[in-house]
Formats: sequence, structure tokens, C-alpha cells
Amino acid sequence: MIHPIMDRNRKWMPGFGAVLLILLSHKTSALEVPLDPKVLEGLPQPPTITLQSPKDYIFDPRENIVIHCEAKGKPHPSFSWTRNGTHFDVEKDSKVLVKPGSGTLVIDISGEKAEAYEGTYQCTAHNEHGTAVSNNIVIRQSRSPLWSKERNEPIVVQMGVSLVLQCRPPAGLPPPVIFWMDNNFQRLPLDKRVSQALNGDLYFSNVLPEDSRPDYICYARFPHTQTIQQKQPISVTVLNKSPMGERRPGFMTPLGITSTQMVLRGETLELECIADGLPTPEMSWQKDGGELPSSRMSFHNFKKTLKISDVNEADAGDYRCTATNSLGTAHHIIKVTVKAAPFWVSAPRNLILAPNETGILTCRVSGEPKPKISWFVNGIPLENAPVDHSRKVDGDTVILSNVQSGSSAVYQCNASNEFGYLMANAFVNVLAEAPRVLTPPNRVYQVITNNPALLHCASFGSPIPTITWFKDSQTSIKNGDPFVIHENGTLEIHVAQPLNSGKYTCIATNNLGIKENHVYLEVKEPTRILKQPEYKVVQKGMSAVFECKVKHDPSLVPTMTWLKDDGELPDDERFDVDTDSLTIKDVTDGDEGTYTCIMNTTLDQDSASAMLTVVEATPTPAIVHEKPDPPTDLELTDQTERSVQLTWIPGDEHNSPTQKFLIQYEDLLHQPGVWINLTEVAGTSTTAQLNLSPHVYYSFRVLAVNHVGYSQPSQPSSQYRTNPAAPDENPSDVQGVGAEPGNLVISWTPLTGFQSNGPNLEYKVQWRQKDVDNEWSSETVANVSQFVVSGTPTYVPYEIKVQAVNYYGSGPEPEVVIGYSGEDLPLSAPESVQVMVHNSTLAEVHWEPVSFPSVRGKLQGYKVYYHRERGLHETEGETEQQEQVLTFSGNRSEGRLPGLQPYSLYNLSIRVLNSKGEGPPSPSKTFETPEGVPGPPSFLNVINPSLDSLTLEWGPPMNNNGRLAGYTLKYQPVNNTNELGPVKVMTFLANETTTTLGNLNSSMLYKFYLSAKTIKGSGPIITEEALTVMDTAVPSRQVDIATQGWFIGLMCAIALLILVLLIVCFIKRNKGGKYPVKEKEDAHQDPEIQPMKEDDGTFGEYSDTEDHKPLKGSRTPSNGTVRRDESDDSLVDYGEGGDGQFNEDGSFIGQYSGKKEKDTHEGNESSEAPSPVNAMNSFV
Repeated sequence: MIHPIMDRNRKWMPGFGAVLLILLSHKTSALEVPLDPKVLEGLPQPPTITLQSPKDYIFDPRENIVIHCEAKGKPHPSFSWTRNGTHFDVEKDSKVLVKPGSGTLVIDISGEKAEAYEGTYQCTAHNEHGTAVSNNIVIRQSRSPLWSKERNEPIVVQMGVSLVLQCRPPAGLPPPVIFWMDNNFQRLPLDKRVSQALNGDLYFSNVLPEDSRPDYICYARFPHTQTIQQKQPISVTVLNKSPMGERRPGFMTPLGITSTQMVLRGETLELECIADGLPTPEMSWQKDGGELPSSRMSFHNFKKTLKISDVNEADAGDYRCTATNSLGTAHHIIKVTVKAAPFWVSAPRNLILAPNETGILTCRVSGEPKPKISWFVNGIPLENAPVDHSRKVDGDTVILSNVQSGSSAVYQCNASNEFGYLMANAFVNVLAEAPRVLTPPNRVYQVITNNPALLHCASFGSPIPTITWFKDSQTSIKNGDPFVIHENGTLEIHVAQPLNSGKYTCIATNNLGIKENHVYLEVKEPTRILKQPEYKVVQKGMSAVFECKVKHDPSLVPTMTWLKDDGELPDDERFDVDTDSLTIKDVTDGDEGTYTCIMNTTLDQDSASAMLTVVEATPTPAIVHEKPDPPTDLELTDQTERSVQLTWIPGDEHNSPTQKFLIQYEDLLHQPGVWINLTEVAGTSTTAQLNLSPHVYYSFRVLAVNHVGYSQPSQPSSQYRTNPAAPDENPSDVQGVGAEPGNLVISWTPLTGFQSNGPNLEYKVQWRQKDVDNEWSSETVANVSQFVVSGTPTYVPYEIKVQAVNYYGSGPEPEVVIGYSGEDLPLSAPESVQVMVHNSTLAEVHWEPVSFPSVRGKLQGYKVYYHRERGLHETEGETEQQEQVLTFSGNRSEGRLPGLQPYSLYNLSIRVLNSKGEGPPSPSKTFETPEGVPGPPSFLNVINPSLDSLTLEWGPPMNNNGRLAGYTLKYQPVNNTNELGPVKVMTFLANETTTTLGNLNSSMLYKFYLSAKTIKGSGPIITEEALTVMDTAVPSRQVDIATQGWFIGLMCAIALLILVLLIVCFIKRNKGGKYPVKEKEDAHQDPEIQPMKEDDGTFGEYSDTEDHKPLKGSRTPSNGTVRRDESDDSLVDYGEGGDGQFNEDGSFIGQYSGKKEKDTHEGNESSEAPSPVNAMNSFV
């Protein structure tokens, strides 16, 4: 069994950090040693009672009796019982069951007389190391006896007299609870006039007529059986004939001037005074020569009862109760004495002793009268136990000297007086054990700077180990400022400082061994409020902002809490709590008060308060927004090799909240005078944890930013120099590329001086041929960014590493990069070149790729060189054809050659391509393209037009694309309404290039379509338009009215008449008169000047732009023929909505639809004479 830490004299040390003291209760609790169960494993231990029933056990006869007795020990104890002082053989009683693994008894009393099991029981737990015993447990059956039969005489009293109705319930176990009700089970109302005494009687200080009733019934409720017994009803009649007059108070209970009462220490004192009188008296209490204990006293029953809980010896004395009414007062003194059942001053504690050590068991009790102390060992009185010369008894103390192995035992101390007894078990376990440290290993203790730190080293061993402490496994810690080593092994640092942080080792030693344990101390920065909330005077309806900016240790998690008048903030959405501020929107009068911000961490807290005063709204001046003032008071804390905490105090925000802080640094070693942005933090922060690099002379400054702009920089912080270290990183962008055959250029992006982490920066360049070399070749260089490796094979892969090295060591292991040595021109050409001709313009070429080694570089692809030598119908090439090149990227073995010319002879070759250039060409390969359709005829002209014939001539195509088979000519007339006539088709041999078309209509527009053809079909068409010559001698069905003689004569006469009229008007005007010919002419147009319609001879609208204008796109040449400006004009121009097209036989589908031209100025180019109407209009 593990024992608590003791001094060398085996006195129990109450300061042991693991709280190894266990109080013995006279009720149910027991001794134990609460050490780590893992430590207890394997250690012998005498029995210890862990659970037992209370000393006084009243059972319900309707339920089983359960008497608890459980104990622990090593080995596990066995159990036995006594009843009424003699052995109780539980195995012989079939109604008694023992719970497995314990001594708890379960007695089945169903069908049995429960009284048979009443008595005093005691449990014994025994193993080879000793015997522990329980308290004497008195078992009694609960009882709820019936009321004795009695007849209550009716009570008749005069109004105003006092009255007592006695209850006197039967004695029950435990005593019953008393209350008065009527026949309807309604509680009788109680007040200062009518009250129930502690014994259950009902007292009337004076009776009134309304007290008359026949059913005053006293009820007794027995708690265990939950049964209620009823007394016979009492009838009370109050007469009003000769009522008693008013009188001074007098006491109904207790009687006389004085009385006495005894109470036991720790119990509740109940004092009662009930007085009569008219009017009803008021009650008051006081203690003569002392004060009533206000914290432990209470008044009940309308101040007729005084209760004092947890009575002690100081509560003894004279208590005076006073009854007062308008006629006088009455007093009664209750003399209270306090006795005490035995109670513990110091209960005996378990002892673990090493052989030859000395221990002391102390059993200190008190009581009134003084208790008698008896000692037992293993349940046997010491005077009856075997003689042990190492044991000495001195009253309440047992001294065990020079104990030996095998002398373990359990001692019992019994203290008793007339009011009760106490009994405690305490074992003495003689062990020889090497030290063990009970404090968990690697425990981390955290304290705030300038606070005490306690580092525990709870240990176990027999003999008791000696504790020594070391810091960082080196420095021995001695008692003395600032360290104190307590007797229980705890190390105390009175005022902890950051330099006290670190690893601490405690070593526990005794003559059987040594054991060490490591703990860690972290000394944290205190939490403090840098910017406290300030007193605010705010107008109603405006917002109030309280700032509370806090600095705390970065490793602690803070919690900000706001209070209003030391209570919680109102549950109102107007209160907005931010990280370091409280905003109250739309302030009202009720918001006035004191606001407190509290910043809590797990270790400490800080708080600050400010008042808010709300005033009536007044016009406010315009708010001016400006840049913030620069931060001040820059401070560097938590300084480590790679980080530092920067703290500052913000400047005035000038009515614009700070959005962020920009922190910059100057590297005085590498870049003096240059400020570099390091990090940004939120505008609500006042600290920043800065990550640093080695070998830098840092100086920091802070700029504040609001929506107006940046503040001026703060004053620089103090300089902070970081120590040099090995590089943290290696050069970036490492590449290996051959610049020429036989070399490898290894290049990289060098580290900056800031990244070097120390002086003498160099680069360790390593390389080896991939999958060939096992060993790395290396070279260390400085102040360069590339290294050339010579004598390498052509274009082979290399593994490359570049590592940064300085005076303090090497950077991390670099990553391996794959590079290639220099390339050379390819050695071989593609073979097995084959050409597949798909059609007259597309061929597909195939080849066998070259071997990768012969590429001697990175394969870029293949280039196909080809050119047209001549057409197949030619004997020799007419002109030098330009060579064409197609490049196919990657490792290809085929490609397509589009855009070839049909019926031609081509020549091609292929070269492989790498980054260095092209390899030799493959053997030339020729191929032919098949015939295709020919190109359009080179020209089409219309010559020698006549009345009924036109002669056409054309030229052969520029590209026959095969053997020319002939020509196809299609033509059709176009009438005055732009409608197309029937198509006629003619074919010609390849050597024919002219033809004359006869039997044509005179003055008719014809459109012609001509195409050449090979055996593959017809090629594109060429178009032309022409007019036959107009026949002026032969009457035509279509008469042009402008050419008729009679019409010309009529027009001349009209013109002469108009001329005469104009002359007359001129003369008349010169004479001052007016001649209204013009108005009449405007009103009555002469119908004779209207042109005639062609068909019915009536006058209608005339338009020379429709009847005589050439078709769109045509013009009138000097020879009288009509040509199209563009030879490829299509017939679609003459359609309306639909596209003109040819049938399979070449005939044209569609007709002219009479589409009208809008550009009338084109008609001015006609070679025909102008009409008389136009001539007359120009004359007028």
C-alpha cells in the first residue's frame, strides 16, 4: 500500500500535493490511500473498509435489509460478521445472501418476522496482513403504530381565552411528522395567533368565534412506511356571551420563568416560546451576554421558534424570549447547555514503514464529557493481543519502534462517551520499496511572470525517498532564494521570470534505488490592457465606442468580457462586442453607467473601466477625417532566434478607424536604408508575432492605415540582431542544359544576402549521369550562378543538385533535378518513306522514325520538304517551283500533305529535327497526283453583235489539272422584266475556242455560262452578258412612244405654247398687273403631257430607269455590246429570295423575277437617245 510523504520521524505531512489525507467519518466514509492504482499493483496491503452502513439503520419491513460492508486490500480480504457480539453464521441462514467480492449482506425478510433480524451487527475484513472492523451497526425496524382509541369531549370556551388542542401521537420509529387538517383534508391555517408547537399540539393565543368547528384533526405521517394515522376529531365551540377582555402576555409553553435545554455539538438547537394574551403578542429573541449567530440562525412559526444549526460550544448560554402586546411584556429564559459526542481532532492515518523504522499512530478526539480511548489491533483489544515489545501505548498515541517485516497490522481506535462513539481503522504496512515518482512525466506548468511557480514531485518509496532537483539536467537546485524545496518534494520559485522557463528534473532516492522525472516550466507574459476605455460623453442617438486593446502572451487564448455596472451587458443588438472594442449604437439614457472590459486567459486577467454619460443631442460640427498619427512606444518581447513579438501603442485615428498596420523592417547588415514590407495586421491589433531570418540586423517600424491614407512611419524600434545559422533554403530554378555538344551548364537563381543566413555563402554543385554513375561528382563555387561540366556524352540525362552552404553549415538536402548534356545534329535520316495519294490535292506520307540515340538531342519532330516538278502533261517543268515545308512535331511516323496541284509530279524528302538543327535528308521520293476538274476558262468575250447573232470567244484554263476534254456553254435570254428564258446547252471540243450563235432575238439581253471539263468533270463557270442589235426598220411589237413622230410634234407645240405664255406673263408683270395662269396651271394639269402606256394607249407613269437601264453589273461599250464587269457574276443577282443553281445535267434552275434597280443614276450611261419627256423637262 502506498503511504503519504512523511518526515524522517514518520509524521504525516499535511502539505503533500497529492492530497493524501482521508477523513474518517462516524457515518459511512473510510480511510484510503488515494495513490496511482498502477503503483498499488503488486504491493501487499492490509484491509481497509471502503463502505459501511450507517451506525443507526432503520429498515422498512416491506423491503429487504441491506447491510453494506466493502473493503480493499492485497490480497483481497475475506469477510465475517457478528450479531449482538457473537459470530453470525450467514451461510446457515437461507434468508441471508452475501454479495460476491464483498461482505455486504442482503436479508430477505418476506414471509418472516422482521423483528428477528433486529440487533447490533459488525463486519470484519481480514487478509494475511491484518484485520479491519466496521462500526457497530444497529438494525431496527421502522414502526407506525395506531392511535389509541379515545373519545374527545367537545370543548366550549368563551371568546378571547387561550386554548391548547393536544395531539400526542403514538411513538413511531422514526418519529412521525405532525400536521392538523379538517375532514376535507385541508390544512388548518396558521398565523401568529394560531400555531403548531414542536410537539404537535395546536396553540391558540386567544380564540375567536371563527375558530368554532367540529373537525380539528391531528394527523401523524410516518416517513419510512409512508403511512398516515389520524386522531379522533376535536370539536371546539367559541361563545360570545361574556367574552374575556384584553390582558397582558403570558407563556403557555414553556411554563415558568426559566427552563433548561441540552443540545449536542453539531446538531440543530430548537428553542420554542408560545404566549397567550389579547391582543395577540409579538415574539422576540435575544441571548443574554452575547449575540445570536446570524449566519446559522433562523426564525420559524411566526418567530415562536428559534433554530440554530451546527451548534458548537459557544452557543451555550441563556436565551431570552419576550412576548409583547399593548398591555405589557412577558419574559422567559431558556438555559442551553452544549454536550458533545466524540468528534475527531486528528484521526489515525495509515502508515507505511520500512524495516527498522519507527512510526506513530495518533487518535486525537474531543467531546463533552471527555471520551475514553481504547486501542485494538486486528480487532482485538491491545491488552488481549500478543505482547509486542516494539509497541508502546500512551493514551491517544501508539508508538511503533524498529518495526520488522511481517509485522503489518490494522489498528483500531475507539473513542466513546455517553452520547456516542467513534471508531477508526489505520493500518501499519511494513514494506521495502524502491522510489517511484507519482507526478506524471513531462507535465507542463504554466505561470505568469512575477508569480510563484510550484513544480510537484510526488513520490513513493519505503524508506521515504530524498528529493533533489536539477534545471536543464545540469544545474543542481539548492534551497534558497529564489528556490524553495518543500518537505513533500515540491519545488517553489517565489517570483518566476522568463529565464526560469525550461526543463526541470526531480530525482527520488532511497537505499533501494533511484528514480527521476522531468517536468517543464513555461513563464508567460502577463495580460495587460494597453489602451483602456475612456470616459465618454455621448449625445442621445449617437454611438459610443469603448476601446480596450490588450497585450497578452501569444501562447495563451484570451477571452474578452464586457460588463455594465458589474453585471452582464443588456441583451440588445445595439451592443456590438468586437475583438478589442465595445460599440453602443443609438445611445439612450438607460445606457449610462460604468463599463468594464475584462481580459481573461487561463492564467491571469486584467480589467479596466470607464463611465458613459448620455446628454441631449446638440448640433455637432462637421467631422474632419485625417490620416492617423504614427504608432508609438515600439517594444520587442519574446525574443527568440527566429521570432520576436512587436508591441506598439496606436496613434490618434482622427475620426477614421484604423484599417490595418503595416510592419516594415530595415536590414542594417545587407540593405541599410531600405525599408521592406514584412507583414500586415488588423487595425484592431497592437501586437504582431514576427518571423525572422538568421544573420540579420533588424530594425522595425509601423505605419497605420485608414481610409484617408498611411500615417507617417513610427520611430524605429531598437535593433535586434539574429545569430547566424545554416541556410534554410537552397537556390531555386536549378536547371541543367547543354550549351554545346560535350558540356552541361548547371544554372540556378542565387540566394540573396538576406537568405544566406550567415557569412561565406557558397554553392555545392553535384551531378551524376542518371542510371549510370553511383557516385556524385561535386564542386563548391561562390559568387556565381552557373557551373559548366565539360566532357559529357552527347545529350544524356544527368541528376543535378545545388545546395547552399555557409560558415555555419549546409542548407536542407536539395531536390534532384534532371538535366541533359549538350545536343548535336542528328546522325541518320528517316527510312522506308512511302506516299499514299488520297485524291488529286491530298497525299499521306509515311516513314520509319529514326532511333533515339541517333537523334542526339531532344526530338522536336520531322520536316517534310516537297515541291512540284512539273505537270504530267508537260515534258519539262515550265518554271522553277518553290519548295514547300511541313513540320510534324513529336515522335511522328506519318503526315498529310494538303493543297497539292492535280495531275502533277512531286518530289519529297524528310529530315529529323532536334533543338540543335536538322539531320540528313531521306532519299528523295516522287509521286504523282491524279487528274482533277480544270480551272475556269481564262476569258470569255462577246464580239460582232448583230440583230440575231452573237460571236463568243474564250481562252483555255490556266490550270487544266488533267487532259482537257472540252467545254460546256449554256445561255438564256433575259426579257425586259428580268425574267429568264429557257436554257440552251452546247458542247465543244478541247481545241475549239470560238463559236457564233444565230437565230437570236434582236435587242435581247443574253447571259452566257462557260466551263471547261476533264474526265473528272466540269470546272468552275465563267459568265458574260450581251445584247443583240436593235432593229429600227422593222415594226416591233414593243413601240417606244418617245420615237414616234406625232408625239414629237405634239411635244414641240406644247413647248411653243408655254413659251408664248411666259412672254405674255413677263410683259404683264412689267406693267404691274398679275396674270393667274400659273395658279390655273397648278390646279389643272394638262393630261396631254402625260406619257402613254405601252399596252392600252392610255397615259401612265413612265420610267426610263426600268425599261432601258442595263442589268446590274453591266455597262455599254463603244461597240454597242453589253458586258458584265465581273466574269464570275452569278444568276443569283436576278433572283428574288432563292439562289440560282444548276441541275445535274447543267441546266439552270430559276428565272428572272423582275428585280428593280434602285440606283437610277446608272441609267445615264445608256447609249440610247433620251426621251422627249426628259428633254422637255430640262427645257422648262
